[in-house]
Amino acid sequence: MTEVQRQDVNGTQRTWKWWRRDEGSSAAEPSLTETPEAEPPEVDFVSWELLQSTPLYQEASSVYFADALGERAEQEEDIMSSLDEAIRQLLSIEGATGAAIVDYSSGMALAQGGSPGFDLGVAAAGNSNVVSAKLRTMADLNLNSDIEDILITLGSQYHLINVLNSGGSKGLFVYLVLDRTYANLALARHKLNNLANGIII
Repeated sequence: MTEVQRQDVNGTQRTWKWWRRDEGSSAAEPSLTETPEAEPPEVDFVSWELLQSTPLYQEASSVYFADALGERAEQEEDIMSSLDEAIRQLLSIEGATGAAIVDYSSGMALAQGGSPGFDLGVAAAGNSNVVSAKLRTMADLNLNSDIEDILITLGSQYHLINVLNSGGSKGLFVYLVLDRTYANLALARHKLNNLANGIII
């Protein structure tokens, strides 16, 4: 038996064997054969499928988050439109020159409107301190009650603070500025209370 190693057209080393029949032997000469090569390693098809499917899962997640963000944006737009409508109705009260809906924990005005002659944003932050101080005082006095409104009387203006106590708007207050020349204080307080009860976030 003779062995010869050669490279095929692909550059792969192959071993070729052949046999020479001895004289007097009746056995048939075997045909030219190729030594079997080692089996190639199996590919982990499961890992490959997972790898291929990864972008699909990422895309589905992206679509989900995009839908969630879209729904959240729509909810925020609805809230802002309802707050803007509340401000419009507050300013329709006779003698009203300015109005704001304020988060007293942060002092930030969520919505505001009108021209009272001063910065409503600064007034919102300052009156947040007034509400917070009053709530702390009530806690110290063990007064288990809610604040309905706070009235601050100036020479030419009334400043009304209506604290919202409903579950959907707790932590907020409505700040209304009235011109004393044109406002009816009793009627303004009544209308403010009715409007404040309808504000839900």
